Amino acid sequence: MPLDTLNRPLRDLRISVTDRCNFRCPYCMPAEVYGERYKFLSKAQMLSFEEITRLAAVFVGLGVTKLRITGGEPLVRADLEKLVAMLAGIDGVQDMAMTTNGYVLAAHAQPLRDAGLSRVTVSLDTLDEAIFGQLNGLGHSVDRVLEGIQAADDAGLTPIKINSVVVRGVNDHTIVDLARWCKERGYIARFIEYMDVGNLNNWDESEVVPAREILDRINAELPIEPASPNYTGEVAQRWRFTDGEGEMGVIASVTAPFCGDCTRARLSTDGKLFTCLFGSEGTDLMGPMRDGASDEDIAAIIAAVWDRREDRYSELRASLRRALRVTSGATPRKVEMYRIGG
Repeated sequence: MPLDTLNRPLRDLRISVTDRCNFRCPYCMPAEVYGERYKFLSKAQMLSFEEITRLAAVFVGLGVTKLRITGGEPLVRADLEKLVAMLAGIDGVQDMAMTTNGYVLAAHAQPLRDAGLSRVTVSLDTLDEAIFGQLNGLGHSVDRVLEGIQAADDAGLTPIKINSVVVRGVNDHTIVDLARWCKERGYIARFIEYMDVGNLNNWDESEVVPAREILDRINAELPIEPASPNYTGEVAQRWRFTDGEGEMGVIASVTAPFCGDCTRARLSTDGKLFTCLFGSEGTDLMGPMRDGASDEDIAAIIAAVWDRREDRYSELRASLRRALRVTSGATPRKVEMYRIGG
């Protein structure tokens, strides 16, 4: 089993099944860039379900036990339940989850569960209708997402996690309401510091609401206390409500980076392996596979990439950005999040 240069194993694989999305969130796919004329990948440029399953099986052979289906928005890819069933049939997969914006989840929740999906994480930045419409970029109503979450709950796609990206001056005043709503329903709210993913979201560090501030705001109305991690490499810092009714989390990539024990790899829609959410270049796996490479050949490529992995972008963010500005006046180029999921 490969270990990277920091002795981190390969345990989690995030699979982006499409680069398309039915939202235009400004921190991921701003509408002014990804409009009607934008050319997304063609079917031939995307991994087929059979190719995804084959690559996933190779990753499992190298130590991966957890699969997460991402996008873009994964549910805009037709017949996704078929892929879920194929992935569920891989021996060694212990957990398979999906991250979705939830907008069309209601119609898919039970078929996904029947196909073998374990659970879902739904991106929901606020319950406020007007702010939600602003943040999804297209004015979509939050009610459709809430219906999807309820359908997922009814189908048993639990525990349900609710991811909220917190942006100062936009939705930070609604976080307590969202935390309370999740607590009352048994969902796990996870508040995410606004990150500099990709190159197009005009990230400004002044818009980051630090995890400590998020926790203080929630604790003032819904008392919380620290909880132990569920496993090594867990992204979120866990907190439980002191009344014993549920938990929540914060993902503090900016103010308290967690790179040191990261075990995640990412497979892009066009078959490239990325070893970091903030990576700039991926390693092509589609090409060798379509050129006739064996599973052993592909495993060797993956292992070689992982063996030399040294990614610690979040921990080095400030120094990297500062050094690049000094030398070139620029900031680091990074892959766009819609290509490799969150």
